[in-house]
Order: sequence, then C-alpha cells, then structure tokens
Amino acid sequence: MSSLIGVGLYSIPEASAITGIPTRKIRRWLFGYESGNKVKQPPLWHSDVATTLEETISFQDLLEIRFVHAFRDYGVPLPAIRVAAEHAREFFHQPYPFTCKRFQTDGQSIFATVEEETGDEGLVDLVKKQNVFKKIIKPSLYSGIEYDQGDNNALRWFPVKNSRKVVLDPNRSFGKPIVTDNGIRTETLYQSWLAEEQDHKMVAALYDVDVAAVNSAILFEQRIATVNEVHP
Repeated sequence: MSSLIGVGLYSIPEASAITGIPTRKIRRWLFGYESGNKVKQPPLWHSDVATTLEETISFQDLLEIRFVHAFRDYGVPLPAIRVAAEHAREFFHQPYPFTCKRFQTDGQSIFATVEEETGDEGLVDLVKKQNVFKKIIKPSLYSGIEYDQGDNNALRWFPVKNSRKVVLDPNRSFGKPIVTDNGIRTETLYQSWLAEEQDHKMVAALYDVDVAAVNSAILFEQRIATVNEVHP
C-alpha cells in the first residue's frame, strides 16, 4: 500500500462523477476494448494503479482522461489519439503526455506527425488551423491544475472555477476532493449541510471553516450529484 501513497485513488464511478465523463468511456481508454473486428485493443496508456487495484485509477489518469475526452468530442479517432500519445510520451519523456503543460504549445506539431503517418483526413483542421487546436485544448482543461516548477508534472487540481477552496491533491486524503485549508472531505460538508437543513453558517461553525469553503464544497458535490443522475 505504501507504493500507492501520493498517487491518488479513484473508482471508475468516482472518476466519472468528478470529470463528467461516462464510465464506459473511461473503461475503454484505461482497460482496452474490442474493435469492430473483435480484435482486442490495448489501453491508451498504462495506469499507475489499474494493474494493481481493479477498477481503480490514479490522479494522473483522472486528469489525462479529460484531454482524451476533449479530442473525442471533436471527433479525433482513438487510433489517432493512441499514436499521438505514443509520440508525445517520447517527446516529453512523460508517462501522461496530454496533461503535461508543454502539450498546450507542442501538441499541434505532434498531431501533424500523426496526420502524416496515418493519412487521417479528419485531423486536417486540428493540424492546419491553430485556432481549432486551441479551442479543443482550451485553457479550462489546464485551469486549476498546479504544476511543478518544470511545468511537466501536475501536482494538484482545483476543480471549482476561479476558486482554490476545493482541491484534489494526491498527497492528501488519497486525492479525494477536500477543503484546501483543513483537508475536510467535500462530501462530509455536503452531507452535514443536508442534515443541518441547508444552513451554511452552521456547517461552517461545526467544522471550523469559512462559509466560502462550505459553499464551494456544496457546489462541487451538487455537480457530482447531477453527473450521477445523468450517468448512473
């Protein structure tokens, strides 16, 4: 278990709720899938923990799937994403290349190589039109992610827009969503808020946190509840 400290641990349903990405897609990308001709396709990358803990992914996996989801929404086929990931891993020397901040500037040239190798006409806009690439790799994908000094490794993620009250930090509470200042789980505050008849000030007093932190935790957990309703 000591080898899992600092990597963050999330079940597939947890990852789905946090990111808003359906569980079936996450499983395809992380555990492989059968293509139309029944050929088993390998995972897009090798997870930190998926081979050790069944149906569990790491903090880095959690961030990486957000980028894959953005490419798939644009229509980039999985084989092209797979080749791009391989090239990016070699280029950046990082196991999770899309999350690496350098991908924001160098990713377009990587997909240019993929287009040349695969002849996939569907990548033309992505490669030729810089504004299209920037639209997909939009600032919101990187917003809230705090990197190390080299800008290569993601250290933590603040998922609530324009707020640092809630954080996912693999070195704290196994990466579960917590209040940044004192480490209380957002789920704990949310459940207490429901139990206390939605009294924000009462919850803040009970857990010795400011009301703004309680509000951020509630907003985050309500978003998760909404995702669970859409993807039960």
